[in-house]
Amino acid sequence: MLSFGSAAYLADKTLVDTFSANLELLPDAEGDPRTMRWWRSQPEAWAACRTDPRPPEEVMPEYDAWVRHLPGKPVFVAYPAGFDFTFVYWYLMRFVGRSAFSYSALDIKTFAMAVLGSRYRQTTKRNMPRRWFDDLPHSHIALDDAIEQGALFCNMLAETRKTSLG
Repeated sequence: MLSFGSAAYLADKTLVDTFSANLELLPDAEGDPRTMRWWRSQPEAWAACRTDPRPPEEVMPEYDAWVRHLPGKPVFVAYPAGFDFTFVYWYLMRFVGRSAFSYSALDIKTFAMAVLGSRYRQTTKRNMPRRWFDDLPHSHIALDDAIEQGALFCNMLAETRKTSLG
């Protein structure tokens, strides 16, 4: 993991706080060739994620404390949660010894599939209703993407609750 960002939202889309950090590489770590080709196509995001990297053994305890200080019980929400949660969970377990999220992770794509009644593979952002998206950047810079994903989820949740409550 090179960089990560989190945006803590309340269900009403109030942005409570944010956290982001760039991480030093783990000893003996090598980039996956396909992933590194993708990074070369994203020079601004690459530059951003390599600015002021810090040791994960310093960052992850700070992140754990940040999550634990938030109101309520945290749920890790991401698009795709299966990818992002795996990295964050592994780093928390490795450098903190626990996860403030426990095993609570919610995948935005899966939620959209359920709301839309669509097939998983056809549930992509381009097939989701435009009303779910705020005018926020998706820059592949960790914090930008976390803020965008959090707003997307809150918009979906609000619409689903309004529909179900009726």
